[in-house]
Amino acid sequence: MPDAPAGRAGSRTVAGPGAAPVPVPRLLCDVQALAAAGAPSAGARWKLAEPGRQLDANLVHLPAGGRVDTHAEPDLDVLFLVVAGHGRMDTDDSPIELADGALCWLPHGSTRRITAGADGLSYVTVHRRRPGMRIQSRPR
Repeated sequence: MPDAPAGRAGSRTVAGPGAAPVPVPRLLCDVQALAAAGAPSAGARWKLAEPGRQLDANLVHLPAGGRVDTHAEPDLDVLFLVVAGHGRMDTDDSPIELADGALCWLPHGSTRRITAGADGLSYVTVHRRRPGMRIQSRPR
């Protein structure tokens, strides 16, 4: 997975020593350039990995005819944005044709299957970050 270009630091100190850093917006990557680059293999081309984030995001590429089998996200709503190519999302209701710029809301609990068209399909998903795994004692 190509690294995103180095941007400005994700936080800065506004006052003197001992002051807490204040988060600042920053450029993470060019999703269209990442979607167009590299081999036509399937998978994540970029992942949001900034420390302290409240969101998770991924840039995913499917080659021509590639697909993600039917699945559901039981707990989280997901935003799905097509950045390159075209394809189709099959849902319980009806198929959704996907092309550059298509923005879909995938409510938690909804099912979908994604199939890339002849040019492949690259898309960004964004959702609330899942809490980390915790080691707990086994219930009795």
